Amino acid sequence: MKAKVLLTALLSMVLAGCTLRGKPKAVLPPAAPKPAAIPAPPPAPPPPLSIPQTRVELPKPQPVDPAALVVETTPREPEPEPQPTTPSRTRRTAPAAAPPPAAAPPPEAPRETFREMVSPTEAKRLLDQAVVRRREVAQILDQLNKRSTLTPAQRNVMATIKNFLVLSDEAEKHNDPRQADSFAERAQILAKELQSEQ
Repeated sequence: MKAKVLLTALLSMVLAGCTLRGKPKAVLPPAAPKPAAIPAPPPAPPPPLSIPQTRVELPKPQPVDPAALVVETTPREPEPEPQPTTPSRTRRTAPAAAPPPAAAPPPEAPRETFREMVSPTEAKRLLDQAVVRRREVAQILDQLNKRSTLTPAQRNVMATIKNFLVLSDEAEKHNDPRQADSFAERAQILAKELQSEQ
C-alpha cells in the first residue's frame, strides 16, 4: 500500500509542475520570410535529334587521269545478211553449205583450285582406307557379275559404282586423299545396298 501512495504523490508532483510554471510565454510571431532566391532561368531545351544540313563542305577537286577516260572498244564482226527464205513448192535442192563456225574464244587458263590442308599421317590413313574400300567394292562387284540375273536398275547402280571407283582413282592421282576416300565410300555404300538386294 505504501507503494501506491508514493506513486500517486510522484505523479501529482509531475503533473502539478506543468501548471505551476507560471504564465505561459507569449508566442512570438514568426519572423518575416526571407525573400526567396530568384530561380535560375530554365536550361535551354536540348537540340533536336535531326539537324538540317545547310552547310555543305565538298572535298578539294581531284585531278583526273586522261587515260582513264579512254574507252577501248573491240570492233564487232559484221553480221551476215539473212538470206531471204521463200517457200519452195518444187523439189528439194541439196542443202546449202553451212557457214563456217565463228572462231571459238581461246580457252581460259585453268584456275587454281583450293584444297583442305591434310597432314601426311591423315593423308596416308585416308588413302589406305580408300584402297580397302575399293578392294571390298571390287569383290562385291565380282560376286554380282557372276550372277547374271541383274535387273536394268541394278545394272545402272553398278555403272554408278564403277563411276565412283574411277573418280576415287582420279582424286588419288590428283593428291586429294579426302575426296578419294569419299568417292570410295560412296561406291562401297551402293555396292553393299546392291548386294543386300540379292
